Amino acid sequence: MAELSLTNVIKRYGALEIIHGANLEVKDGEFVVFVGPSGCGKSTLLRMIAGLEDISGGEINIGGKVVNDVEPADRGIAMVFQSYALYPHMTVAENLSFGLRMNGNPKEDTEKRVQHAAGILQINELMQRRPKQLSGGQRQRVAIGRAIVREPEVFLFDEPLSNLDAELRVQMRVEISRLHKQLGTTMIYVTHDQTEAMTLADKIVVLRAGNIEQVGAPLDLYDDPANQFVAGFVGSPKMNFIKAVVTGKDTAGLTIALAADKNVRLTLPLAASLTEGTEVTLGVRPEHFGDAGKGDADLTVSVDVAEHLGNTSYIYATFGGEQLIIERPESRATGNRDSLTVSLFAKRSFLFDSTGQRLR
Repeated sequence: MAELSLTNVIKRYGALEIIHGANLEVKDGEFVVFVGPSGCGKSTLLRMIAGLEDISGGEINIGGKVVNDVEPADRGIAMVFQSYALYPHMTVAENLSFGLRMNGNPKEDTEKRVQHAAGILQINELMQRRPKQLSGGQRQRVAIGRAIVREPEVFLFDEPLSNLDAELRVQMRVEISRLHKQLGTTMIYVTHDQTEAMTLADKIVVLRAGNIEQVGAPLDLYDDPANQFVAGFVGSPKMNFIKAVVTGKDTAGLTIALAADKNVRLTLPLAASLTEGTEVTLGVRPEHFGDAGKGDADLTVSVDVAEHLGNTSYIYATFGGEQLIIERPESRATGNRDSLTVSLFAKRSFLFDSTGQRLR
């Protein structure tokens, strides 16, 4: 196991800078997830840690050793890719042992490591099969097993579940989480799926356009996002954003009126001081809407579609031309309505300025 740190890491392709001075500390045994939209640089950052991409500036440190110029095989890492990359003509056992055999590892130790990995991943009965005889989930287990047998200090996962169907993704999330608890090894995992990030991570790193926007525990990012991008990216369904304007400031906080209906006013307990008329954005998570008359302000929305999932319903609605998602418990009758009145709660709401920064 090993700690890992990035210090002002930069990646350029010619004059184009892709990663802009990334700084990150990963503790020994931590499970860290890089998450962000496509093209944000998360896989590039992972590949630089692995040594598959050269860095243009900064420093990568693994286990107390600067590895900028160290070959991938000598970094003490093992990587699991999006594609399984298994040798089709080899059995599972041969695929698992291939790397060790090529490195001249003693046969007895190789067999011991392979059996150990197979036991952890519960693939003992698959050892004599070839990849074409395996399901997608089984192939991914073998790919992970090939990393385990190397006994690395750091595991790197590059969107390993994206080729699996929904049910297998859930199953493999549990498997990977269990694997981390069992091995206690430092793991870095890349995904664009924020549900995977929330369920797997000890620490989430949110990236956008080559910048690290925020780092923290999953629920810390959910409860206390640094800006509008993080607030909208972390959480499923995502946070609702409603245009508003500042109408005043006093000892109670900052008072705003919704742009689509100036009669809907809300005073948020914030220290920020903005001039009257300043445009802001109100953020409300779907589950933070309340019953009419129960909150600090009411608003009426036009109901478009209601999705009933049993113990909860998601109401897709429109307010002032903006799309909202409202979560209601067991609200089966809502689908028959054209409109719905719900409450806003000041203490459960977020406010962002015109640049997307969180107001506090």
